[in-house]
Amino acid sequence: MIHRTLGQKLVDLFGKFPIVSVLGPRQSGKTTLVQKTFPDLAYVNMEDPVQRENAAIDPRSFLERYSDGLIIDEAQKVPELFSYLQLYADQKDRPGLYILTGSQQFLLNEKISQSLAGRVAITTLLPLTYRELIRENLQIVDVHSLIFQGFYPRIYRYNIEPKDFYPGYLQTYVERDVRQIKNITNLTLFQKFIKLCAGRVGQLLNISSLANDCGVSQFTAKQWLSLLEMSFIVYLQQPYYRNFGKRLVKAPKLYFYDTGLACYLLNIASSQQLQDHYAKGSLFENLIVNELQKQFFNRGLQPLLYFWRDKVGHEIDIIVEGSNDQLIPIEIKSGKTINKDFFKNLEYWKTFTKQAGKAYLVYGGAEDMVRKSTTILSWQNFHINQILNA
Repeated sequence: MIHRTLGQKLVDLFGKFPIVSVLGPRQSGKTTLVQKTFPDLAYVNMEDPVQRENAAIDPRSFLERYSDGLIIDEAQKVPELFSYLQLYADQKDRPGLYILTGSQQFLLNEKISQSLAGRVAITTLLPLTYRELIRENLQIVDVHSLIFQGFYPRIYRYNIEPKDFYPGYLQTYVERDVRQIKNITNLTLFQKFIKLCAGRVGQLLNISSLANDCGVSQFTAKQWLSLLEMSFIVYLQQPYYRNFGKRLVKAPKLYFYDTGLACYLLNIASSQQLQDHYAKGSLFENLIVNELQKQFFNRGLQPLLYFWRDKVGHEIDIIVEGSNDQLIPIEIKSGKTINKDFFKNLEYWKTFTKQAGKAYLVYGGAEDMVRKSTTILSWQNFHINQILNA
């Protein structure tokens, strides 16, 4: 098993809450993590039709069989359980009862969130981080290979080529997960929609353009995008525009939770092809934003990450809300050689706001340095701790 950073936080939370949920994409390693972290807990997988039927028909009897605690995998498949989980959590009035995992954000469901309010600690396990890979002495050839391969544990555990992994992953997602969440009649058109989203990685979301290119209504495009968000395929990075008036862009940016899947959807067949691809810079940016997201989630925190862009084109790739109302700007550049143009937006940002915190530049090179009052960090070395604690 590849050691996961989130495990330590799970142990801490399970000692304080009756229920802990672990959400995340399919095959991000949730099952392996909770079973290895809590080896003494009973385990039930709701993918099993027999277990699913037993839990749905008689939830009370089902839970009574596991008085010493239980891991419920893919818990969203049995929504009937949740009101009973609330009942038993209240009756027993102690921490450490249930671990729930899910590849859908079932806690967004209003009925479920009301049932578990105040009783559940919510965590998210995304695919592997770069540091988790390095800790296991897994060889990373270069950043392009990393972007191309993606971060799903199975790829590294079983040495699977991306061309063999992602077609099956996508097919399973579309034919199983999507059908369970929403009845989409034209799956071929839906797959086209996902590919069109991949072509917009790191760009401002224009739902009208996306709908037109796919040949669907804006209403359908919004529904499908929400579905991709709910099932951990894509996420939207929101702009930071508070206290800045009307001069700023307010549309979100679109990212994929895994760059390997995005590469597959873009028909990128190798890391060499990626180096000359038009989306190389956007995918590098997606990689860095993902790493920061994961670092927040692994600390049990919601990512406080935004971007900033005005209507004349000045942009900061990431804005982090720091202490004392400081806004920490982070620019992302895929180039390996430092260029003076890398600093233009950071310099403008410093003149634009009184809330400007220490500035950072994350780039594709290998050396860390300080230049023009900006801390320059290699993509291999940056960590949210050094940014928040600076």
